[in-house]
Amino acid sequence: MDAVTVSPKYQVVIPQKVRRMLGVKPGQKMRVIAYGNQVVLIPERQIQEARGSLKGIDTDIPREEEDRV
Repeated sequence: MDAVTVSPKYQVVIPQKVRRMLGVKPGQKMRVIAYGNQVVLIPERQIQEARGSLKGIDTDIPREEEDRV
């Protein structure tokens, strides 16, 4: 696990190993979530990158009559 230091401007540098693993690019947006006592950064992706990610999901879920309108 890599450690980072928070700068006086509250900035951190994402370690190179992590940037490469996640494919993070300069200028890319990140979602920041406070989760308990942790800070989680989630890279935003283009919607096209999600295409096919739910392949094989069961879409035959019984629904209420009012949802079918």
